[in-house]
Amino acid sequence: MALLHLRNIHLENGDNRLFDGIELQIEAGERLCLVGRNGTGKSTLMKLLCREVQADDGELIHSPDLKIARLQQDVPHGSSESVFDIVAAGFGDNHFEEEWQTQWQIESVLSRLQLDGDQGFDDLSGGWKRRALLARALVANPDLLLLDEPTNHLDIPAIEWLENFLLGYKATLLFVSHDRAFVRKLATRIIELDRGRLSSWTGNFDKYQENKQAALDAESQQAALFDKRLAEEEVWIRQGIKARRTRNEGRVRRLESMREEFRQRRNLQGKVQAQIGQAESSGKIVLEASKLSYGFDDQQLITNFNTTILRGDKIGIIGPNGVGKTTLIKLLLGELTPQEGTIKQGTNLQIVYFDQHRSQFDDEKNLRENISPGSDFVEINGQRKHIISYLQDFLFTPLQIQKPVKVLSGGERNRLLLARLFAQSSNLLVLDEPTNDLDAETLELLEELLIDYAGTLILISHDRSFLNSVVTRSIVFENNSICEYAGGYDDWLVQRPDPAAEKPSEKTAAKPTITPKEAVKPVAKAKKLSYKEQRELEQLPQVIEQLENKMAELQIVMGTTEFYQQDAAKITAKQQELEQLELEYATAFARWEALENA
Repeated sequence: MALLHLRNIHLENGDNRLFDGIELQIEAGERLCLVGRNGTGKSTLMKLLCREVQADDGELIHSPDLKIARLQQDVPHGSSESVFDIVAAGFGDNHFEEEWQTQWQIESVLSRLQLDGDQGFDDLSGGWKRRALLARALVANPDLLLLDEPTNHLDIPAIEWLENFLLGYKATLLFVSHDRAFVRKLATRIIELDRGRLSSWTGNFDKYQENKQAALDAESQQAALFDKRLAEEEVWIRQGIKARRTRNEGRVRRLESMREEFRQRRNLQGKVQAQIGQAESSGKIVLEASKLSYGFDDQQLITNFNTTILRGDKIGIIGPNGVGKTTLIKLLLGELTPQEGTIKQGTNLQIVYFDQHRSQFDDEKNLRENISPGSDFVEINGQRKHIISYLQDFLFTPLQIQKPVKVLSGGERNRLLLARLFAQSSNLLVLDEPTNDLDAETLELLEELLIDYAGTLILISHDRSFLNSVVTRSIVFENNSICEYAGGYDDWLVQRPDPAAEKPSEKTAAKPTITPKEAVKPVAKAKKLSYKEQRELEQLPQVIEQLENKMAELQIVMGTTEFYQQDAAKITAKQQELEQLELEYATAFARWEALENA
């Protein structure tokens, strides 16, 4: 059954034609991944579905009672609210009739996502803020959940947790993501926004890439044939008096039609053309750390760490948020002084550092001023290039180049930072989460550039596919220590001594169990539990644990590709079974809380 339908949607943003008659139908139970280049309007499309923006023309059709929730791309800062208040805001004006029901729903979602409602939202790390915002989107039980780059700022354990959570989530999903492993695991259909049009691709992400390339090749051949025919007609029309005497009026009209078609054609924007500025080679030993230790307050991040990084090494640093990955980089680069141990930097180092917070821009200045202040040219590997031409290589239009940085999308901002860094000569490239918000094409280009980079690379990333493609050695924060392994992420999974799944961990950890601010239903505290109630209280934790295990097992089954190849009746039956388990779990948990607080 279709949840909503877009018909012939048109929308312009200034001089940019975002939507040019797009069509979309979303069916119940789908998990759709929306892809497209940075700046094509993916976030705008999600806002349109939520009626946060209005189309210039066309129809958005869905039932009046359809509930839609959106997880926005950006994480807000400076909030004084608690996590409980942030999540409660997800209800809007649609609370339950009974206050205790609303309270229970909030507490249930908090518990399910392992969040502490009493904690200040602004005290959380980026990853836990994303989890709190997800809870806000889930609390009203939406029929359609929109997720805009949900894996941004999440570490790998948290991403894996989110994957498993969404695989078992019963609502319909539409999400934007650059994380190819995440897309491969979740998406049942790919929809692409390209040059104002929306197209649908069945199958997995790899099949989409294959079919998309075939379609682009066919489009290119067709455009070349059309251009040849148009050129021939233009020659004919200009043959002079003799041609005019024999001119066919139908042929003239066809030519005018071809000219108009050519004017309206939106050619595929070229790919990013980039190269990394490379300095002269460094010494053989780039960095050497001996018995390195560092911590702050009561948290020891790094203890007795030793490593040697040689010229040409491509190092991946892996670990949960908050364990000290960025701190380790700052120690190696000399931005922090170790509390114990020594760090020796090699000779002739020229370092370029990619800041994950993108704090290297003046948001009020335009792109040109941020990349090459005081000069109209950049020089890369001995080649001098005008700044406008250089930024066009990164797919910025001349009009965009004159605008302030603050108007850019997240992906465009990241692309601009890459342009700035690549214009600097280096033999040691340090990248802290460079893949956030990048579209698939730019991400693949970055992979190729880094693989071919002649210098030394140190990379922090939670993108598993990216790590597998680029790095040759991994430094991993695990089990309260730092270990080194050959190869990328998948290689580490094979080599690590303990293959048990790690639980998400952050600098600001959430409590595994949540105690509600109030009892779900008022229970007289003066009343002593009966023998039967006491026995029930003792048995409920085991019941709850059994239900959790059953739900986890069922979610794993439902997360496989084979599951969705069954008959619709079998799929529905499993979904209903999961819903029943979730209901039993909620009932048991509520009963346990009531008895515990009696």
